[in-house]
Amino acid sequence: MRIPVPRPRSLAGQLFAVQAVLIAVVVAGYALFAYVSHRGQAEDAAGRQATAVARSVADSPSVRDAIRSPDPSAGLQPYALAVVRHTDIDFVTIMDPRGIRWTHPDPEQIGRPFIGHTAPALKGRTFTETYTGTLGPSVRAVTPIRDGGRIVGLVSAGIRVEEISQRVQEQLTALLAVAAGALGLGAIGTYVINARLRRHTHGMNATELSRMHDYHQAALHAVREGLLMLDGQYRVALINDGGRELLGVAPEVDVVGRSVADLGLPAPLTGALLASEPRVDEVHLTADRVLVVNTSPVSGGERRGTVVTLRDVTELQSLMGELDSERGFTQALRSQAHEAANRLHTVVSLIELGRSEEAVRFATAELELAQALTDQVVAAVSEPVLAALLLGKTAQANERGVELVVSEDSRLDDGLLPDSLPPRDLVTILGNLIDNAVDAAQGGVGPRVTVTALTERGEELVLRVCDTGPGVDPDHAEAVFERGFTTKPSGPGGRGLGLALVRQAVNRHSGTLTVGPAPEGGACFEARLPLRAASPAAVAGGGP
Repeated sequence: MRIPVPRPRSLAGQLFAVQAVLIAVVVAGYALFAYVSHRGQAEDAAGRQATAVARSVADSPSVRDAIRSPDPSAGLQPYALAVVRHTDIDFVTIMDPRGIRWTHPDPEQIGRPFIGHTAPALKGRTFTETYTGTLGPSVRAVTPIRDGGRIVGLVSAGIRVEEISQRVQEQLTALLAVAAGALGLGAIGTYVINARLRRHTHGMNATELSRMHDYHQAALHAVREGLLMLDGQYRVALINDGGRELLGVAPEVDVVGRSVADLGLPAPLTGALLASEPRVDEVHLTADRVLVVNTSPVSGGERRGTVVTLRDVTELQSLMGELDSERGFTQALRSQAHEAANRLHTVVSLIELGRSEEAVRFATAELELAQALTDQVVAAVSEPVLAALLLGKTAQANERGVELVVSEDSRLDDGLLPDSLPPRDLVTILGNLIDNAVDAAQGGVGPRVTVTALTERGEELVLRVCDTGPGVDPDHAEAVFERGFTTKPSGPGGRGLGLALVRQAVNRHSGTLTVGPAPEGGACFEARLPLRAASPAAVAGGGP
């Protein structure tokens, strides 16, 4: 049989128990202190009250007159009983200087000696004491009765200790009622506060919270993706190592508590992080990365913040660009194969018709045209990656009815490009510029795209693409390089990313990208990339 092991109390439960015990101890301690203090105060008050009554009786003229009479008890006993009835005193005893009683609440005690001390009173001093007499323990006061300068009697007034205790008990009962009320209110308040704490901690105890924190920290730093948590005022509450790397935040910079707007991020990315509605798989560009951003608000009856995840798709975006180029090459080859088949059928038909000379001239003309195009491109650009790109884009443009030519100024020999300028970035820059130029020129009169690739003084690579399209409004000369800007209808994958990627690649190599009017009336985009390593200062200032 399995013995159930009690689950450790939650943190809220432990705090409630500690607070309840603390309140109970405080209230009990105060009640004990109040009882002791009130008892001492009650005895002092009883002594003062007895002293006041005794002195009043001693100063009464009727008392002195009765003492002069032959039978003092006959006049003093009714007077003493009347004083007891009209005050909170338990007894008033009037006696002669020898201590023989003239009055007493018990008439049988009259004539007997007083039980207690009288010596200080015989010396003319009023005093109080706690003494056990015929009525039990009492707090009493004894004072002399003077007739002229002579002491003719003594007065003792007292309150029984039992009566004092009863008074203290009544006060203590009221005190305990107040203490119980305070304890109840404290327990209710503690329960309410701890119930709220229990909701916040989800009923977990301290060990579970500590373990969850350790797991949280381990998972936070193990995740390769970027994780960013914002509070309700869009301040950074948490950021992991991946998030710092993807957003370009140095590890030594403390960004926790800072607003997202103060992180120096691109405006579109900052706007996405500050948005109140969730964002799903949005593509954003930083200085040198392509990020996919997802945001999800954290709510629990009120907006508590936002959880942001960041994924780096820079490599994926480059590979997709290369895949698009390869797909374009494939389509161009398929189209050329179709055209080649048609031309081959034409040559065969001419031979079957006995016109072999015309067949030779037709085939030779087609070969010369293709070879001339290849020779032109290779002669101008011997860099193999760019030459292959230009040949493929030429075939693509031709299929779309656009003439793509390499300008006579182009001159780019193989081996000039440094290792710091990878072919992938060149494909990104030139491929996107040509695609945009072909889209702009298509459908116009005499559509043409002119590509120039050359080096200036061996220090700078110049890539220029001009078209015969409608051109770019000068007011949009800077906006065309921002992600999302486009004048074309959006496709399934979205628009407005190509030129943004071009500027990102150019800035990554500390280059410049400009747009202006083309000689043939369209737009002319020019990218300039340094062939030598940039200085640290130039690199630092080259970001967008």
